[in-house]
Amino acid sequence: MTRRELDAAGIADPTLRAAYTECRRLNARHGKSYFLATRLLPVDRRSAVHALYGFARWADDIVDTLDHRQTPQERDRLLHRLEGDLAQGLRTRGGSDAPVVRAVADTAERYGIEPALFEDFLAAMRSDLHVTDYPTYAALRSYMHGSAAVIGLQMLPVLGTVVPREEAAPYAAALGVAFQLTNFLRDVGEDLDRGRVYLPADLLTSHGVDRPLLEWSRRTGRADPRIRAALVDAEALTRRVYESAEKGIAMLDPRTRPCIRAAFTLYGGILDAIADQEYTVLHRRAVVSRKRRAATMATGLVQVAGARGRFRIERRSTGRAAPHTSERIPSSDRPS
Repeated sequence: MTRRELDAAGIADPTLRAAYTECRRLNARHGKSYFLATRLLPVDRRSAVHALYGFARWADDIVDTLDHRQTPQERDRLLHRLEGDLAQGLRTRGGSDAPVVRAVADTAERYGIEPALFEDFLAAMRSDLHVTDYPTYAALRSYMHGSAAVIGLQMLPVLGTVVPREEAAPYAAALGVAFQLTNFLRDVGEDLDRGRVYLPADLLTSHGVDRPLLEWSRRTGRADPRIRAALVDAEALTRRVYESAEKGIAMLDPRTRPCIRAAFTLYGGILDAIADQEYTVLHRRAVVSRKRRAATMATGLVQVAGARGRFRIERRSTGRAAPHTSERIPSSDRPS
């Protein structure tokens, strides 16, 4: 399957093929819901999405999951090195020793992704080295511009749109934020172990919750009604972001909508799982059931088949693909 994706994308250089394959491996291992949704993309677009995910994962690992004996200063140096490697890669279309940098630089060139989006992302990752909480939702949104909204904006040229890209951009950014807010809720216990609280302090204090109370609950495994109320409030906030982002799905290329719809459904399912488990995210991780993942994929496959059929008919009748899809994007309508 990897070979077919690379062939469809027109990636022939052996070094680049190896780089993209490494990114795909990272996506498959760490981004299970996200990776599942990418199976619904046209085959020629998947490698680019793997590259974007792989780069984001690589930077996140520098901040969170590499050698825990490393100091914040050492991690900062690694991020600066990554930033320099990326800048060089963007100048030379992939000229870097790091496979994820080679792949993402090639993707950025192919799809015309703005370098500033990567700069904003790395700035947000760097802030994780010294910022441990956020006083207000506005402060958290400022952080999430770089950590989440830019991911949606990076994806947009790959996905393609049926409206001018700038019209779809706010919705793509909002969906990135919705996904990250979902992760914040799901991972609140694990983030607390790293010394971070991503739930806004003003939301927590409105329910009588502070960091010591969260740490007590995490340490003892005991629930508290104040924490539950704060998490219910955070879930409602997240669902409002999903609601505003959903309007953008219809603006995407019809052939990529099933992928984003599936991701929208799967990530929304994490919120459902959190509620079903009575908001015990400080004590156990909420996951979407295999049955629900399979049902989502089945629905997506039906949508993919319909979208590809309509695309073939439109292309035969008009002699061209849908508007506002980047000219750099190689087209393929072969079934996956």
